[in-house]
This record gives sequence, structure tokens and C-alpha cells, in this order.
Amino acid sequence: MYVERASRLTGAVVWTNTPTAPGGSGRVLPDGCMDLLWHDGRLLVAGPDTRAHLTEGAPGPWAGVRFLPGTAPVLLGVPAHELRDRRVDLTDLWPAARVRSLTARVNAAPDPASGLESAALSRAAGTEPPDPLLRRIVAALDAGRPVAAVADELGVSARQLHRRSLDAFGYGPKTLARVLRLQRALALARAGTPLAETAARAGYADQAHLARDVRGLTGMAPGELLGRRG
Repeated sequence: MYVERASRLTGAVVWTNTPTAPGGSGRVLPDGCMDLLWHDGRLLVAGPDTRAHLTEGAPGPWAGVRFLPGTAPVLLGVPAHELRDRRVDLTDLWPAARVRSLTARVNAAPDPASGLESAALSRAAGTEPPDPLLRRIVAALDAGRPVAAVADELGVSARQLHRRSLDAFGYGPKTLARVLRLQRALALARAGTPLAETAARAGYADQAHLARDVRGLTGMAPGELLGRRG
């Protein structure tokens, strides 16, 4: 069972997931975010996905903190594009002694999710905040603004926007816009909006365009992904 709540860290989400079927697989959809993960007493990092990540059904509960797009690289000290479509041990990014100390604190917490959240809050308190321009990039792309227009509005060149996006989000602004559009569409469809209307409101050319993009990013047709026909 998957459960999430808003974190005390601005924009972040704290979640837990306990698989109900042993050995079952799952599908994590692209969302522009990165996560700090706990599983079986270990700390890992989930990089930004460009396509659905298929989990292998590792037994036991998982916990995580999902960071607002663009905020994790500052906290982790690594550009997002280096972790694109990857799941890595935190020891691959930080000195082993520091990770052992942090892991011990998380494992000693009342529950792993709260331990991860405390670790993220502590790290954020000692780290420079992310560039505020990043939130403006996300907001503009999530509103459906063309990439060229976003660069002009923010006063940066297309090359600068692409470079900043790679470091902060893991991929260029066109891919980020595509991922954010997918999330808008899924939110509408899950709320009961018909797919044709969902396509128009989310910024697709038509329902066929929506179907192609959903399949390209998730590996499933919209109806299959949503568990319904039509």
C-alpha cells in the first residue's frame, strides 16, 4: 500500500510503500522529481526518469522523500543528469562514513520515513537554497509555455536554459515540459475528465497525441494505465 503526505521541507513529499503482493512489480512514472529512498536498512537515490521505471518487487517496505523538481541536486551535491534513469546507493555519491552515520540515524528513528524527512531537513538547513529561477522554469513549462518563450521571459539564452535544466532536472526543458504535461493529463484523467477533454486541457494536439505520448513515457495506453476503457 502506498501512502504519502506533505513534508515539512517545502515542496517535498514523504511517502511509504509496502507491497501487498510478494514478488510483484510496480511502475514509477516520470514526474521531474528525485527521491531519497530507504529500503531494508539502506539509503538510495532515485534520479529523474525519462520513462517509467519498472520495480522488481523487492520484498519489504520502502520509504522516501520526493523533492520538488530542481531542489535535490543542491542537497545531494550532484548534477541531476548524472542520475538520470538511475537508482544508486547513497554511498556512490557521498563518503561511506557519512552515509553510515546518516543510515544509523534513519534506522534509529521511530519510522524510516520520518528519519528520512529529518535528514532532508537537516541537509537543507546547511545548504544554500536552489536558484529561484528553477521554480520559474518549472512554473512556466507546467503552464504550457513554449521553451523559446520561457527562455525569453527569463532573460536567458536557449543554451543557458538547456544547461541549467540538465543540471537541475536531469534533462532539457523540452523533456521536462513533456513530463509535466503527462502529469497534468494524468491528474485530469484520474479526476474523471474524458480523455478527449483531458488532451485539450493538458496541451496535446488531440487524443491520439495524448495516447502516443502516454505510451512513450509510461509503456502503457492511457486506458490501461488508468484501469478503465476509452
